[in-house]
Amino acid sequence: MKTRFFSCLAFVALCVFWLPTSVKAQEAEHDIAFEWIEVQLKGIRTDFARPPIHARNLYHVSLAMYDAWAAYDDVAETMLLGKTLGGYTSEFDGIPESILPFLTFPDAQEEAISYAAYRVLTHRYENSPGVVTAQARFDSLFAAKGYDPGLTSSNYSGGSPAALGNYIAEQVIAFGIQDGANEAFDYVNLYYEPLNEQMVMSDPGNPTIADPNRWQPLAIDGFVDQSGQVLDSSPPFQSPEWGWVVPFALTDDQLVIYERDNELWPTYLDPGPPVYIGGDQPAAADSMFRHHFAMVSIWQSHHDPYNGVMIDASPASIGNAPDFPETLEEYGDFYTYFDGGDAGVGHDINPITGLPYEEQSVPLGDYTRILAEFWADGPDSETPPGHWFSILNEVMTHPAFTYDWLGEGDEITPLQYEVQAYLTLGGAVHDAAIAAWGLKGYYDYVRPVSAIRYMADQGQSSDPALPSYSPSGIPLFPGLIELVDDTDSLAGAEGEHIGKIKVYTWRGPDYIVTYELENGLDAPVDSAGNISGVGWILAENWWPYQRPSFVTPPFAGYVSGHSTFSRAAAEVLTAITGDPYFPGGMGEFECPQDDFLVFEIGPSVDVTLQWATYYDASDQCSLSRIWGGIHPVTDDIRGRQMGIVVGTQSVTLAQSYFDGSINSTCGVGPYGGCLGDLDGDGIQSVEDVLYMLANFGHVGPHPADIDLDDLVGTTDLLILLGIYGCQCP
Repeated sequence: MKTRFFSCLAFVALCVFWLPTSVKAQEAEHDIAFEWIEVQLKGIRTDFARPPIHARNLYHVSLAMYDAWAAYDDVAETMLLGKTLGGYTSEFDGIPESILPFLTFPDAQEEAISYAAYRVLTHRYENSPGVVTAQARFDSLFAAKGYDPGLTSSNYSGGSPAALGNYIAEQVIAFGIQDGANEAFDYVNLYYEPLNEQMVMSDPGNPTIADPNRWQPLAIDGFVDQSGQVLDSSPPFQSPEWGWVVPFALTDDQLVIYERDNELWPTYLDPGPPVYIGGDQPAAADSMFRHHFAMVSIWQSHHDPYNGVMIDASPASIGNAPDFPETLEEYGDFYTYFDGGDAGVGHDINPITGLPYEEQSVPLGDYTRILAEFWADGPDSETPPGHWFSILNEVMTHPAFTYDWLGEGDEITPLQYEVQAYLTLGGAVHDAAIAAWGLKGYYDYVRPVSAIRYMADQGQSSDPALPSYSPSGIPLFPGLIELVDDTDSLAGAEGEHIGKIKVYTWRGPDYIVTYELENGLDAPVDSAGNISGVGWILAENWWPYQRPSFVTPPFAGYVSGHSTFSRAAAEVLTAITGDPYFPGGMGEFECPQDDFLVFEIGPSVDVTLQWATYYDASDQCSLSRIWGGIHPVTDDIRGRQMGIVVGTQSVTLAQSYFDGSINSTCGVGPYGGCLGDLDGDGIQSVEDVLYMLANFGHVGPHPADIDLDDLVGTTDLLILLGIYGCQCP
């Protein structure tokens, strides 16, 4: 069944995510799982901005809906019901056989799904600052479907789908109480303590930092988080101990538990430490630290929409990035240090239409600011994991979308597709949070705002013969990072700033309105919406392109959560749709002139973000965090690499539940399904041995390549013979 309408969802203020207008059609009829995810996303937007917690909630709601569907399915295996998961055992006797003939499908599944989702959502958002609004939405959808919130029995033995849904919710909630997230105590940190004292953002420099390699809390007046929630003070480090949370598809052999500060820090997929400054670090690593963080300031010099620099923001020129660099030394070939962006070469043609992508010439300063705000997910945001659920929902509403799972075979029902898609994506973003935040907690790595101000306080590191030299200083680049001399307007009334470092960059919130006055532009009546512009400022006053009430996320930088979330999600969407391209060959997001940006007014012209593939969107998200002043490149690439592993593992594990092979005594094959069932007929037999022999010597990916070395060889044959006779489900 194909969808017939592409509905528009406002992710952030007044912008509409959409796909090409030439393929818009009438409204599609989605199934119930889609509707529950939609109300959950609205609930996230009124909650505190806590990405790991929202990733977990999305996963648990998806798990509840999937089990409610799978309990009635002849092939799929439930994930929690009747299983032991993360140390929690959920008893399940199955649906009574005598009841099945009297149930109507998919009505029974939809009823069980609704009760399960409703109960889990009600529980998880009961302490949200937006609970009144969120609960009203949950109640409204529940009532609109004709369900009774007063039906609370969880005794499913009588065959009631509502009771089964309630029971599933009870099991998910009970599982969550002991999964390591510390939900019972509102996810409070158990032992993390910051090493550095707060840096006061309104004061120049960074005099309070003791270790420039470690995270530093910020003192901000009137902190407002990325969901627009006003807090009395800057929040503590968010979820530094998240590595203890029970994962979806991450495995024990990917787990390393370190010790630091007399505490244990679990990490998954650890790529090794970031680059450091000072101490016993090799000179090359020390130099990389200084240059990586200096690049963040340099990229913020791109935020001027009126400097005449134009780019083609279409898929013809953007996207299709090369393989990620494996070593730090290769980063310089991947990123464009001074001009911004990566080594992506774009796409020659739209493979769906067969036509070239149309050029879209826009000011670089509009493009970079839009990216920084769009992917920042705030305010009024569903946070990065929810953002990708929103993208998935929009993809499933496109008229060119088809419900052929993994892009293969006949179409399945929308309900089956939705619950499978949400469990897969939910598991991926959940594991991305565990992997990224586990590293954030252990490495406790510094953010650019702390590093740049610290280096500025030390001086310059480029030339010992020049004033203010320090090996820990920031590198100089003519026209971008320089020394203040006695002829400089920044020298100060008494010359007090001579010898300090100045940077040509986005000037920060203190310069709002000033730019318009300096350049003779017409400033809007609402001065809060004006722009700061780009110019020379003292580096000790450097500010990321963010709201003054937020500045930077309240947790360590390494690795980038956005990069990990986005690449994991892109892997999932590519796999489950069977196509790396958005439906129609392009996804788009409209940003009207002067009616999108929140930090400043803008864009100065109409701009449409465009992506050919899910990977392009993911890569753009990663770059946005550098342009936003939030991450250096070290945080980015390693997060993307982790996301690849997280996403692919999530697809493989989820598929083993969907096709029932999770219970195979053979195990799960490298491409899903039963290990050893090479010809895909559901059984392991002599035909599979003959199949391998017939393909012996094949080079490249192949179902018979069990050890995934791109060669069907002797090792694969030995593995197959070693497990021969095992039981497929």
